[in-house]
Amino acid sequence: MYADIIFINGEVITVDGNESVQEAVAVKDNQIVGVGKTVEMNGWIGEGTRVIDLDGKSLLPGFIDAHLHLTIFGTNLLGINCQDPHIQSLQDLYTELKKKVDQTPVGEWVRVTGFNEHTMMEGRFPSKQELDAISTQHPIVIIRVCNHTSIANSRALESVGFTKESKDPEGGKIERNSNGELTGKVLESAHMQLFNEADYSDKEIEEGFKLASDTFVKAGITSVHDAGSYGWGPNVLHLMKKSIGSGDVKVRVYAIVGSLTDSKAFIRSMIDDGAVTGDGDEWFKIGPAKLFTDGSSTGPTLATRKPYDSNPSDCGILYYSQKEINEMLGEAHEKGYQITAHAQGDRAIEMLLNCIENVLEKHPRKDHRHRIEHAGIASLDLQERMKELGVVAIPNPAFVYVNGDSYINNYGDRVNVMYPAKDYLEKGIPFAFASDTPVITHSPLLGIHAAVNRKTSTGQDIGANQKITVQEAIKAYTYMGAYASFEEQRKGSIEVGKLADLVVLNESILAVESESLKDLSVELTMIDGKIEYEKLYINVK
Repeated sequence: MYADIIFINGEVITVDGNESVQEAVAVKDNQIVGVGKTVEMNGWIGEGTRVIDLDGKSLLPGFIDAHLHLTIFGTNLLGINCQDPHIQSLQDLYTELKKKVDQTPVGEWVRVTGFNEHTMMEGRFPSKQELDAISTQHPIVIIRVCNHTSIANSRALESVGFTKESKDPEGGKIERNSNGELTGKVLESAHMQLFNEADYSDKEIEEGFKLASDTFVKAGITSVHDAGSYGWGPNVLHLMKKSIGSGDVKVRVYAIVGSLTDSKAFIRSMIDDGAVTGDGDEWFKIGPAKLFTDGSSTGPTLATRKPYDSNPSDCGILYYSQKEINEMLGEAHEKGYQITAHAQGDRAIEMLLNCIENVLEKHPRKDHRHRIEHAGIASLDLQERMKELGVVAIPNPAFVYVNGDSYINNYGDRVNVMYPAKDYLEKGIPFAFASDTPVITHSPLLGIHAAVNRKTSTGQDIGANQKITVQEAIKAYTYMGAYASFEEQRKGSIEVGKLADLVVLNESILAVESESLKDLSVELTMIDGKIEYEKLYINVK
């Protein structure tokens, strides 16, 4: 038996139990069949074997992003995206909006994604009046990059029934000016309700899946934990499975049962249908049941135990009471689900830990691997509880790079326990890294860079006590992502018998200066033994 493909003369970061670094890997069909020195691969070479000389470049397990939004990222690529470099100001955005309005039939939605007031020249949100000046015949919605806030014109607000007399929904806010008039800005659950009206068609969602998958593959991402989207969750999962079956989606998916618009109904539906965590195959599996408990770290709307440093009257927004969280996730746990929740602030994390403690007392389960998505402000007392309860944390290291300056302003010294990878390592708390894209870029290399350097994009130190090594960061973006989905026996490290999900970088990741980690790039991505992305200048013998 000969290998289909062999990689030689590389820096093979295996992420095995010994953290060994090897030189070569042999792949047959969809599995790794050999790992070791280059000379040890000779017996695997046959007439049809392709041999790729890495010339000292790094070969890693395929990156596993443990929390991103596949549907939202993909559909964001269909419309106006404020992350495009040419949109630097509100006026630039309005120019694009006018073009889009002219191309869109009257009455149909015009959507803008990726908005960040801090990157706009004017440093503010648009106003409802400015959007009405562009069109009152089209509902227009501009979605902030965090996906927790949006700004809308009058037609869009009317479509969801938001008026001057409307009460704020539980866990949300409809902003008003000093005269009580709607400004057009809506937050949290109010934003979720608005976008439920502005959701995409099935055809658009499927188109977005393909665009997202192609983008992720080029970044070396081979598996994703999809953290939910707008719209009716079961339908999105059906479309996702369909796109995986057709080959449009090439990455493996661990589908978290959660929705930005109605997680409770989604979880209820899945429980009633008898689905449970782990159902599926190596391409698509049902993941944990997930609720939202609080807001975003940049809003800022996350729920804290003491007020924000930037606003002594604000402690954020909570979506549910402790009783509601316990009841919904408690039933999911009882039915065999892994459970999790979006919990950014320390108050929200505490509530989720209370829930996990409660459900385990009532229905003990070994190796449950219940998760906390983000776990933004993970105070020391909360870390101790995570360890005691066997919880898996899913931090977002690149948040400190992209959003760190605002974190320092809003949370002060609390940045020292934000996404605290070093603390987790020292305490033995399992954690897997994630991007939360499209909230920020999907690049795992930026996440590794941020975890190693702990600096903001402007160069400020932010929680420097939480720095970890390159190999530790790689493990959090590979093996630990597999662990968080109960799949570490099949993927996440380069070992004989595991799935051949691999990524080649353009240099040695262990030799490059730490300040340049984010500048590395992906040259080749292999999924299931097939090269799905390859740059032309890979050396081939």
